[in-house]
Amino acid sequence: MDKATRSFYPVSPMVYAVIFNPGIVDNPDVPSYQPHVHGRCDPPALIPLQMNGVDINLNCYVDTAFVTMSGSWRLHCVMGSASCDCRLAIPMGGLQGSILGVEVQVTRKSYKTQLVVMEEKEDIPKPEDGGFLKPHIFTLTIPQVDGGSNLSVKVRWSQKILYKDGDFTLDVPFSFPEYVTPAGKKLSKKEKIQLTVNVGLGTEVVCKTATHPLKEQKRVVGKLAFLYEAEVLTWSSYDFVFKYSVPISNAFGGVLLQSPSSRTIDQREMFSLYLFPGPDLSKKVISKEVLFVVDISGSMKGRTIEATKNAVVAALSKLDQGDSFSIMAFNDQTYLYSSTLELATEEALKNATDWIGMNFIPGGGTNMSIALNQAVEMLSGTKKSVPMIFFITDGAVENERQICEVMIKQLKNQGSYMCPRIYTFGIGLFCNHYFLRMLALISRGHFEAAFDADSIVARMEVLFSRAASTVLLNIAVDGLDDLDALQIYPSAIIDLCSEGPLIVFGHYRGGFPDTLKVKGIRADMGNFTIDLKVLQAKEIPLDEVLAKQQIEHYTLQAWFLQDKKLEEKAAKMSVHSGVVSEYTRMVMLETIQVQEKHASTSSGIKKGKKETVEIKEKSEIIKVLRHVGVGFGNLIATIENTPLGYEPKLPDQAEMLVRAAGNCCVNLCGKCCCMCCIQTCSQINDQCAILVTQLIAGLAFLGCFTCCELCCGGQG
Repeated sequence: MDKATRSFYPVSPMVYAVIFNPGIVDNPDVPSYQPHVHGRCDPPALIPLQMNGVDINLNCYVDTAFVTMSGSWRLHCVMGSASCDCRLAIPMGGLQGSILGVEVQVTRKSYKTQLVVMEEKEDIPKPEDGGFLKPHIFTLTIPQVDGGSNLSVKVRWSQKILYKDGDFTLDVPFSFPEYVTPAGKKLSKKEKIQLTVNVGLGTEVVCKTATHPLKEQKRVVGKLAFLYEAEVLTWSSYDFVFKYSVPISNAFGGVLLQSPSSRTIDQREMFSLYLFPGPDLSKKVISKEVLFVVDISGSMKGRTIEATKNAVVAALSKLDQGDSFSIMAFNDQTYLYSSTLELATEEALKNATDWIGMNFIPGGGTNMSIALNQAVEMLSGTKKSVPMIFFITDGAVENERQICEVMIKQLKNQGSYMCPRIYTFGIGLFCNHYFLRMLALISRGHFEAAFDADSIVARMEVLFSRAASTVLLNIAVDGLDDLDALQIYPSAIIDLCSEGPLIVFGHYRGGFPDTLKVKGIRADMGNFTIDLKVLQAKEIPLDEVLAKQQIEHYTLQAWFLQDKKLEEKAAKMSVHSGVVSEYTRMVMLETIQVQEKHASTSSGIKKGKKETVEIKEKSEIIKVLRHVGVGFGNLIATIENTPLGYEPKLPDQAEMLVRAAGNCCVNLCGKCCCMCCIQTCSQINDQCAILVTQLIAGLAFLGCFTCCELCCGGQG
């Protein structure tokens, strides 16, 4: 999509009328004269509906926010005697969120989403039925809503609370375009935001800034409650952003415990360890040895390789003077900028940029093993700097599990003071995101993804910034040895960076200690130790907060170990929590209110038959939505070097027509009704047909004459 099209992506919850037949577009209250409209809209036109009210409830627990949005929209643009589909679009804050459920109420009908375990069917649901338009925009189509009806919508999702330099930032979509305000009289409308913050670590919370005027309702240690409620003429035009902090200069955190409920899948006790870096650790800058390993196979051609070039060059420009670097490109073979690491001087960075321009040329297959083995060998034996490998690919290979096993042995057998961290970056859905996650996990690195070429630079910047802000390495937790049936996730504890907390969670049996000791190495290579107090997770639904991470870890292990029991466990947890997974499908359930009349005999002086009306509800699954997971890669697409965002090409004749005619003619043809044209031509007489033919021939001659002028410069 071009930039003009991308600007129309919804930035707040929206509902659209899906219009195939323009003839039904009218005011349902005061019908106006509408001239007959020929043809249909293909693709359909989307008309934003007017919004009558909006209410958002926010519950923030440690690093996760649960958002419940309730709103009312009116199908104001379709005549009362007609009906059309309505499409709901929900932009969730950030890319780390998860849709948890949608409920829609219309006249005599209601709809809701539900996760179920089912086998993949051969028939693929239509994209417009529902799913992710973008990684952070969820859509759902409500079938056949009558003109003039009101739609009551309730949506629930989770999103991460950003943490950087000691500040927590909650950013929730709450910016509505002017055209969703009901037309006519300027009637006041109510918008409402309820917010609770529960850090849960026994620390004080300080409110810093808020975009909307909040009224404090409750304040206790570690917990705040606010309310914003206002009568407005136009809806909010900016997102709701709330910043708060914990007034501690040092690293801080805690351990939360929770006992399982009767409905919990795992009946062991649960714990979650949180460690926030604090401003003191964030000031330390690590010295880095960086190696960029970039896939240049044939599938990277086009905008993908250009965006990747820009992303790598941007990352190089952010290296510090004391850092060293090199670059490796790979397809079937490997190509090195330098066999040894070079200091990040201005001259070296310029030479590297030139090398990227000349060598990042897509072609050939994908051989990851040789590139990763060579990269780890280049960075082995480091003691004073942190070795980092940025591995960038858009493809999948057959030996991914073997690569992980080799990397585990290679990193373990090095015996060096500081093993290389592998920061993996996946482009599109043809690469296996779970392989890349595992590769990052076993080396204590991080994973990031870009689902289209336009987001490669931005997402790569996020990954590099996270790596560059590493403040604590080689982290270990002491005090868990005496617990029974202990499982810890992740098994290899990743490094702590200043742009987010360290989260370690798990299950156990037995008596948990009162404190845990966390050890690590600072960015300046000094030793670090902190004691974390153990607390009960009061008023914090720890199983809900950790559901997404647990499902991802179960899925990761299930893929790597090829364990069906772990797949079933991830699926059950997905259905229980409402968090989507690779092993569940989202369906839409329709409930219809049916009136049933029954004859009953009345008692008393006057006896007779009397009719009673009983309202019953009938529910059924009406849609199976598209798979909302990312999948496990596509080997066939990688082997065939299928580029990102591939779409079938136009037929040769049509492609030539588009190139020759230009957008103007295409738009004109798109507005003609072929059947009307045929019928009209069949009715004209011979003289008129001759006249039309001569006119078209004359216009064609003028077009050829203009073309000759352009080609030959007017020289005859």
